[in-house]
Amino acid sequence: MTGGARGGMLSGVPTNRTATSRLDETWWVRGVALHERAMGEPLSATTAQQSDSGAPHGWFGVRLAEAGFDGTNVPGLFAEAPASIAARIARPDWADVVERAVHTAEPLSSDKPGYCDWQDAFAIVLRPFVVEASGRVAAEVTTALAERRSLAEQFATDLGRGLAELAARTLVHEMREARSRLVGDNSGERFADFVRRTADPDGLAAFLGKYPVLARLLGQASRYAADARIELLGRFAEDRAEIVEQLLRGIDPGLLTTVDGGFGDIHQRGRSVALLSFANGERVVYKPRDLRPHVWFSAAVGWLNRTVHQLGLRTAAVVAKPGYGWVEYMTARPLGDLAEADLFYRRQGALLALLHATSASDIHYQNLIACGDQPVLVDTETLLQPVLSGPEGQAADPAAQALATSVCRTALLPMIVVGEHGAVDMSGLGGDRGTVSPGSKAVWESPATDRMRLAHEPQQLTGAANRPRVGDRDLDPCDYETALIRGFRLGYDAVMLHRAELTGLVADSAGMDVRVLVRPTHGYLTLLAASCEPDLLRDALDRDRLFDLLWTESAGYPLRRKLSRHELVDLWAGDVPLFTARPDRRDLWTSDRLREPDVLGETVLDQVRTKIDGHSEADRRDQEWIISATLATRRAHGGHVSTTPLPGPVEVTAAQPERLLAAACGLADQIVARSAAAGDRVNWLGLELVDDRQWLLLPMGAGLANGYTGVALFLAQLADLTGVAHYGDVARRAIAPMAPLLEALAAQPALVTAVGPGGYHGFGGIAYALARMATLLSCSEIGQLAESAVDHSAAAMGAVTGWAHGIAGCLAAMTAVHTELGTPSAARLAESCADQLRQALLRDASGFADGSVGIGLALARFGEADLSYVRLGREVLAASEHDGHDGWCSGRAGLVAAQAAFADDAELEQATRHFAKRPMLRDLSLCHGELGITEALTVMAERQPAAVPVLRGRAGMVLDAVNRYGAFCGTPNGVVTPGLLTGLAGIGYGLLRLGFPDRVPSALLLEPTRK
Repeated sequence: MTGGARGGMLSGVPTNRTATSRLDETWWVRGVALHERAMGEPLSATTAQQSDSGAPHGWFGVRLAEAGFDGTNVPGLFAEAPASIAARIARPDWADVVERAVHTAEPLSSDKPGYCDWQDAFAIVLRPFVVEASGRVAAEVTTALAERRSLAEQFATDLGRGLAELAARTLVHEMREARSRLVGDNSGERFADFVRRTADPDGLAAFLGKYPVLARLLGQASRYAADARIELLGRFAEDRAEIVEQLLRGIDPGLLTTVDGGFGDIHQRGRSVALLSFANGERVVYKPRDLRPHVWFSAAVGWLNRTVHQLGLRTAAVVAKPGYGWVEYMTARPLGDLAEADLFYRRQGALLALLHATSASDIHYQNLIACGDQPVLVDTETLLQPVLSGPEGQAADPAAQALATSVCRTALLPMIVVGEHGAVDMSGLGGDRGTVSPGSKAVWESPATDRMRLAHEPQQLTGAANRPRVGDRDLDPCDYETALIRGFRLGYDAVMLHRAELTGLVADSAGMDVRVLVRPTHGYLTLLAASCEPDLLRDALDRDRLFDLLWTESAGYPLRRKLSRHELVDLWAGDVPLFTARPDRRDLWTSDRLREPDVLGETVLDQVRTKIDGHSEADRRDQEWIISATLATRRAHGGHVSTTPLPGPVEVTAAQPERLLAAACGLADQIVARSAAAGDRVNWLGLELVDDRQWLLLPMGAGLANGYTGVALFLAQLADLTGVAHYGDVARRAIAPMAPLLEALAAQPALVTAVGPGGYHGFGGIAYALARMATLLSCSEIGQLAESAVDHSAAAMGAVTGWAHGIAGCLAAMTAVHTELGTPSAARLAESCADQLRQALLRDASGFADGSVGIGLALARFGEADLSYVRLGREVLAASEHDGHDGWCSGRAGLVAAQAAFADDAELEQATRHFAKRPMLRDLSLCHGELGITEALTVMAERQPAAVPVLRGRAGMVLDAVNRYGAFCGTPNGVVTPGLLTGLAGIGYGLLRLGFPDRVPSALLLEPTRK
């Protein structure tokens, strides 16, 4: 082929060659993937000896072995000539499709006007693929049942635009390289010239010959699309009578007018869900998969309806055939009136209970339809999901396990996805219209011009039809939490009271196919999109290197590693990989129906029976808390400010230390009861405000503020005060993963830096908590962990200066650790932190946690050994401000407590009067609630006698509030969470501070043990 440089494919190409000579005889070889090259005859001895390098080792050796190459023939693999490969492997079918496309390509008229739509324009380039595929489809249309012409035209249009999308990046890349040779007075005309040149038979041959991998993808996609559509139409012709009778109420709908495909993911060589529309306006959904799960689910809903009085849940009707079927099209309808909303959410709660009991997953917002007061599940492929094995050699987090098997697994409850543009709820309850999707979408700027370029921009979520509506307003599930939980309780109790019946029904699912989600579908889609970059489409081995991520990301996951080769086959076919299981077997099947035997630890039937047997009142309460906690993640976090007063009066009762201690023990007992345990470890699920912008329900991490070290510190302090060994034992088990965690992080400096050295949210706080626990529990091993955390704090130092996340918090923590344990490295790091703060421009925001207040206090406390630091700290504190509210983290309480040691009596008296007259908050948390404010009073009471009676009065009010209204946490809607800053541990610790200020140091101020 002539044309010189790579960009020369648009000029200098002979026009008198035959169609077969336009493409080199072995052009297709570079489109053959690695695993396919192993399917033919073995490499010749000459080829295998062309390289004397050794056989590959490690994961790459495993990767090649799974592809069919042993270590002896690998060296020659990458040096093998195309002719050699062509001689020993079968010529693929897609090569014939491509060559026929080149052969049938026709030149475009040179006076073709400009294009308004880039997809339509690029579809013209790829028209030969479309013509062959649509011709095959048209030949299969039965004119008595369908409008032949319109169906063929619609298929051709859809396929053309799909192929244009597939080839767009490469076409635009070639257009950019050829820009100087394009003809036209403006960018639109030059774009049209590029289309004309590339659509020319020689231009198309040059383009596909340069990108044989893309040629393969186009040939495959067009062939698979035609095969799938022909299959659909044949099945429709055969099943039409049943469809009319069972799905359309026996009313003949007239001719089939349109088939809209591409709904959901594409599996099994181009097959996807399709929507069929008829002349009378009726519609039916086609699903090319086993619909016995849908039939089974309808039976399960029928059982629930018979068991729960007046529930009346409905399901979509179905015509199930072997390997495929037809489903009633469900039309979304608004509620008749607002009173029906309670019924809708009560039904949805009962549905949640059934889905949870039967181990369903992936019930996201696109899989439900709100039909008036009925939540109708329209996708049942992920019922009866097996629990897959986790990473090998890694101790399981019991809280993570509890979350993975909880009602959260259904994805019907709020499932917040956080990204660069924000957060969005993708769950069956969510899908809020108009919210900005967390990720970017690819868009073409300057489309249909020669300056066309790919860009990325935020994308608004259009929503779906899953939410009940009144008029044009979607209802918010948070407003119907009570109805949702009431329905869940009805459904859960039905399972618990009639478990034998449901277990028998579950046994009926044996033998049907259910989809198994081995990896997130989004990951596959991202990989497919990335694999369409032009640089990966010249040689299949380049694209294979990208797909090798399947192997590297499977490290430690034996099941994923075993299935990676099957995923690769599906990805090369342009499909989302598909695996299925049968509930009574431990095997998995691939999209090609290949069986991987005994890869599941136990059958789905056994797992579901175990789950149903585990239904209890205690478990139901746990699941109801998870429902409330997930709903809380949908609520606005409102910043670190609490202003809501108590819902009713409180009495100023005498808060003797023993009463405060008893209340703290009650909270500790709640925390212990809520723990998830496995082996020698306990952990908790908790609500965490991530990056100060989004609440998430997560297994607790290691941090002081929101993690298990903060909870453990409270329990250890309580064990010291009460002598109750059980609290200390739970505290020890809570920090059991700390040693392997610190050891693992030592080898990952980037993660250490990401954690940071902060006093609340970093290694500084972890070191502080461990040092305190070493003293409280008289445990030298915990002291050694604290020293390790000091080393990590030093490695994590960065530019952030505040108390919560940065250097000031590290300084305060190291000062305390040195006092607590006498650790020399802590003293050295404290001095380094102080020097960095002295040199920094101390212009942080207002407040204690992230502002100048914490910085000033850290410097002043460290300055006991160097008065220059005290002076600097006092200067910073004198210039500090709060946000106008009373809370600790950014409000008046933190500032007053920090300034207390340097304030005069008048200032302390003024602050005391202010705190005495303010109304009591409903939020009792340390962070921005009532106990953060009482901490300031506790600090002031050590210097200001006038603060003592105010503190006593407030302590009585807090105690009465806990007993009367419960421990309202610093979370959305006060949902209970275990953590120190916003949860039960902090409220309990605050009660201990009120009762025993001489024995319990301030955790907010990172004080060492008082001796």
